[in-house]
Amino acid sequence: MVRLFSKPPKRRNNFIKKSPALYKERGASFRPGSNPAGWHPLRLDKRLAFITFAFVLFGLIFTYSSSAFDSTSFFKRQLLFDAMGLCAALFLSQYYDKLQKIKLFSPMNLMYATWVLLVIVLFTRSQANVHRWIDFGFFKLQPSEIAKVTLVIYVADYLNNVSGRLAKNWKLLIKPMVVAGITLGLILAEKDIGTPTLMGAVFVFMLLVAGARLKHLAVPAVLLAPLAIHQLFFVGYRRDRIFSFLDPFATAGSTGYQLVQSFLAVGSGGWFGKGLGNSELKLEYLPAAHTDFIFSIMCEEIGLVRVMIVVGFFCWLLIRGISLARIAKTHFHSLVIFGLTITICMQAFFNMAMAIGLLPTKGIALPFFSYGGSSVIMTLVMMGIILNIAAVDNTQNNLREDITHYKNRNK
Repeated sequence: MVRLFSKPPKRRNNFIKKSPALYKERGASFRPGSNPAGWHPLRLDKRLAFITFAFVLFGLIFTYSSSAFDSTSFFKRQLLFDAMGLCAALFLSQYYDKLQKIKLFSPMNLMYATWVLLVIVLFTRSQANVHRWIDFGFFKLQPSEIAKVTLVIYVADYLNNVSGRLAKNWKLLIKPMVVAGITLGLILAEKDIGTPTLMGAVFVFMLLVAGARLKHLAVPAVLLAPLAIHQLFFVGYRRDRIFSFLDPFATAGSTGYQLVQSFLAVGSGGWFGKGLGNSELKLEYLPAAHTDFIFSIMCEEIGLVRVMIVVGFFCWLLIRGISLARIAKTHFHSLVIFGLTITICMQAFFNMAMAIGLLPTKGIALPFFSYGGSSVIMTLVMMGIILNIAAVDNTQNNLREDITHYKNRNK
């Protein structure tokens, strides 16, 4: 009788103990990703994080190797730039999703700030007959590197707002084309044709992925063709580069000198290279050995077999980025990951193709490897944004599975 009428013990609910955030008091709001117990770091994609740190490490090694003949000053400055970039990447990997909710950091405001910098740089002192850097004394800021990030974010935001209507209404393409045209036009005014070409290709790819039709893009392409022809064939030094690219050995003593020296560096490396630090072409034979042509020095020192590992890492980054873009939870997230990933990878492939003579020589840096403050920092900023979006989407997936899956309910 005692057993029949005694009060049964309370049943322990293990699920409430494990996940108290899912059972708050009435009126308390639950937001995916929030944690009432305090802030906890987002779980970053291990593969992307590994690729990023591997590139930073390899980049420092080859920056030191390609510039050691001069002094270690380039290496020390690159080490500082990488540290600044990694700090920015780690911060954005945790807080970018919160920053984009602040009105000050809205995509259009970022574009306005970018345009101001691109206009200011046109009135700065020219360096090597171009206007690309704002000299602060201790640091030279290159606004075109910032434009790579802000343009992708703006285009992704706009295309997200017109999702599903782009294929039916060609007029929706006018606004992003005007914004992209202003941005790329200002960069072109700096006497830089490589960055507008790269970002123009990224812009077109993003439009196509978002649903734009080729016939809608054909009309702007026809209208821009005369400008492209003028810039390539009616601007003296660019025309010379085109012709020297077609037959570099015919102009080996003038405009084709740099490409010929690059061929010698790549070819002399053979299958396994001369050994790290044993490059001969870096001894002031190959200009810009630690910046635009660092890939040639890599081929000379470590050879074709090991260079293909670096190429494979860029392919891995491309595949991983596209995979994350495909499973992203929002159209905006998908386009940002896609745009930033192909910006980095296309720039890398452009640089490599230039070094081996598949494209005309142009001042396009090899991401993570080429010496330069703005390029290194902004490349790591791109990786930080990608890591954040991937982590936020993964967190939402895990929380949704914890709530809905019957196995998780019964644990």
